[in-house]
Amino acid sequence: MQPSDIGITTRDEKYLITVKNLRSRNFSKNLPFLILSEQLPDGQVYREFPDGRMELQEVFAEGAKFKSKVIKVLNAPEADRVRKEYGLF
Repeated sequence: MQPSDIGITTRDEKYLITVKNLRSRNFSKNLPFLILSEQLPDGQVYREFPDGRMELQEVFAEGAKFKSKVIKVLNAPEADRVRKEYGLF
């Protein structure tokens, strides 16, 4: 079976490895990790924290600065669904 048979390309695999490495690096520095999704409305992101918490946030510009506000704190099954959807397990 070829990677193209299951819809995964070498480029996708390299991308996912890079994303997982960035996520691990952020968590090792006790920093959150942003998950951008085309399925969310413009300006919304998932923010995952090293303690496993995940929030849906709205990000907006206020002058020259970016700010965010929490729209929803995801429960554990919702957060796991997002992680699974983006291959972060």
